[in-house]
Formats: sequence, C-alpha cells, structure tokens
Amino acid sequence: MKCFIPTLPSPFAPFILAFASLFSPRVWRRTQVLIVGALLARGPRTVASALRAMGLSAERHFQNYHRVLNRAVWNSRRASRILLHLLVRHCVPNGPVVLGIDDTIERRWGPQIKARGIYRDPVRSSHSHVVKASGLRWISLMLLAPIPWAGRVWALPFLTALAPSERSCQQYRRHHKKLTDWARQLLLQTRRWLPQRQLVMVGDGAFAALDLLARLVAEAPFLCITRLRLDARLYQPPPRRHRGRPGRPRIVGRRLPSLKQVLTDSATAWTRLRISQWYGQGPRLIELTSGVAIWYHGGLPPVSLRWVLIRDPQGRFDSQALLCTDANQKPLQILQWFQMRWQVEVTFQEVRTHLGVETQRQWSDLAIARTTPVLLGLFSLVTLLAGRLCRGSHLPLRQTAWYRKPHPTFSDALAAVRSGFWRHTGFSLSPPKSNLVKIPRPIFQRLRDALCYAA
Repeated sequence: MKCFIPTLPSPFAPFILAFASLFSPRVWRRTQVLIVGALLARGPRTVASALRAMGLSAERHFQNYHRVLNRAVWNSRRASRILLHLLVRHCVPNGPVVLGIDDTIERRWGPQIKARGIYRDPVRSSHSHVVKASGLRWISLMLLAPIPWAGRVWALPFLTALAPSERSCQQYRRHHKKLTDWARQLLLQTRRWLPQRQLVMVGDGAFAALDLLARLVAEAPFLCITRLRLDARLYQPPPRRHRGRPGRPRIVGRRLPSLKQVLTDSATAWTRLRISQWYGQGPRLIELTSGVAIWYHGGLPPVSLRWVLIRDPQGRFDSQALLCTDANQKPLQILQWFQMRWQVEVTFQEVRTHLGVETQRQWSDLAIARTTPVLLGLFSLVTLLAGRLCRGSHLPLRQTAWYRKPHPTFSDALAAVRSGFWRHTGFSLSPPKSNLVKIPRPIFQRLRDALCYAA
C-alpha cells in the first residue's frame, strides 16, 4: 500500500522539512504522518491515535509507523541540534542564550521498562508528606526565551535525556551516572553546538554542586545561576603569597559568616526593590543584599561566585539565596535570570496536559528513549509554528465572560496550529465521491473550536 504523505501548509513547511535530512525517504514519509498526527490527535499520544487523527484507521501496514520509533535508524541528538538552531535563530538571535535545566518524572509501570525506578514525586509530595512514584526520570534542557506574541518568557525544550535509575543500572550491570553528570554532558554538548554565544545556565538547588559548577566554568565556559544553601561554606579570596614562603599556596582565605548569619545580622545593609513580576503573582516588594566569595568544601574544587540573598519584608515567602559564577553580574540581573526558571515547571505541566506525555505505551527501549523527547520537542515546534502564523500580531484568544486572558497560552498556540492545518486547502482526506453535508457556519466554528482546544 502506498504511504500517505500529508500536504504541509506553506507557513509550516520550512520548520518541519528542516528535519528531513535525518531520515531516509521512506521513513521520512511516515515521520511526517506521525508529526502531523501527534499535533492533531486528542488524548493519548500513541502511534494508533496519530494514525486515526490522519484518517488512516484502515492502514493495514500500521506496524511500519511503529518502526519509526522502535527500529528505524535516525539520530535524535542531531534532531536536537536542528531544533536548537531553529529556536535560537527565531527567538534569541542576539544576546546571551539562557538555558533552563531540570528533571521530571514520567509515571510509568511495567516490568519491560528497564530504566524505571522509584522516585519521590515532586508534584504530590510536600515537606511533611512524601509520595513515591514508579517511572522514568528525564533531564531536559530548555531555551528560556521571550515570546513576543505571548507577552512573557517560555521554556522551549530541545535536548532531553533518559537518566536510568541506580537500581536498573545495577540490575543490568551498567555504570550509574548522577543527575549532575547528565547535566554536565547536556550542557557541554550545547556549548559545542553554540560555540560563539554566551550561555547562561539556570537551575535549582539540585544543580548547585561544586564539581559541576567548576567544570562548567573551566571547560565551557558557562555562566551558572542556581540556588545556594544558607549554610554554605564561604571564604574570602586567598591572601597574596610572599616569595620564598614554603608549602603549597592557599586555596581560600578567611572564612566568611554564613548566609544564615548574614540574614539575621542587624548590621546587614538591604536594598529594597519592587519587582514587576514575581513568579507570575504580579508586583512584589523584596529586599536583597549581595557579596562576592569563594565557595569551597574539602576535596572539591573551589568556585568563585557572587551570592544574592533575598527576603520578603512582609514575610510572605521564605528567604532564599542565589549564586552566580560571574562575580561581575548585577544582583538584579541574576534575580531576573533565575525567575525565568519557573517556566520550566510550566512546560512540564503543559506537555502533560496538551501533548500527552505519560500516555504513550511503547515498551521497546529505543522507542521509550525517543518518544518522550519527541513530545517535549513538539512543544517547541508548536511555538515556532504559532509564531509563524501570527507574524508579529496576536494569536486569537479563547475568551469567556467569566475569564479574560491577557496573553495567549500554549493551548491557544496549539489551537492556532491545528486550525492552520485544517484550513489548508491541500489537507483533505475525503474520498472524491463522498457525500456532502452542509453545516451552518456558527455550528462549524463551534465544532472546530471544541476540537482545537481538546486536550
């Protein structure tokens, strides 16, 4: 049976065809079907649901589409590189490239899933109650870029890796790598892809590791921003060494007071600022103080940094500390970069809600390693396609009398892209002698709206 090839709308073709070089012609024809089908499908994102969305429920050789994920030869890392260059070219052509990194748990069960482990569920757990979840741990690197038509920063995934659990590595006699080891590999790979750009890494406290920060600063180099423990051991720079003095030179100087002591010291000078946006909660009045120090712990390399201590004069959130490996950066700039990290959590939630992450049902090791990164990358591809549709204008918003949205969300972007496919004249799967049923335009628009915004 001849493979069906969807006709791509002209605004979308350059972005989708950019990945054609990764596949053989036969595999690429089926890959286009899966890409468009995953965009149009509702509910679970399985190969079967993508085929149904494309009108291929009667396809007898459906197993060939499964082989795109579990057997076909193509390089997912090259696909990440192509996606990254598309994102950088259209979202941040100039200036520093800010990258957010974080891990997430894909809840999956099944004895055939080799990399599965038991992890603390960060969504369902709290400080007093821990919930464990069985699943796969993914570490994802995302571009934090302002989206003009959305009016805010979005986190756009482009490189995602599976981090097998320690138990599975012991069971299959593989070397287990810590989360920071995976982070170092992903970040150094990105540096090789963007050798001429200034790269800023933003992460949470899990990536505040001396060995990771020291290697990124020395090898990449990266400008790293993470949380910092209030009891971290901070030191002054080492004193000047006199000529002829025996022994090895000192690594650090006199120890400084901990940030917990700085926080409670009445002599600490605080600067009061009003932040226009505080984690999406509107304007917020904060106080901050900053300093330069060397973070050092025995047996680990020292890291020079600028620390920023933040507190709420009204006491509505706990005080927190940030670090930046570039001591010349201003505290306000460090805070603004770190606030962008919150969009990483938003993206993880959006791909679960609208792109079907955790609904795929592959059991092959290769298909598992490919499907979730593809769905995360689909979030970035939808953002690019929606930007191509609006071309500087605003996307249509789904408004109601009881809820007014000031800016588009990902559901609006996905709806616009789906509508763009359906409006294209060449995208028709009806047979030439089909029966025609006339539908009044208001009813047709209501049906299209319901399909576009379905999860």
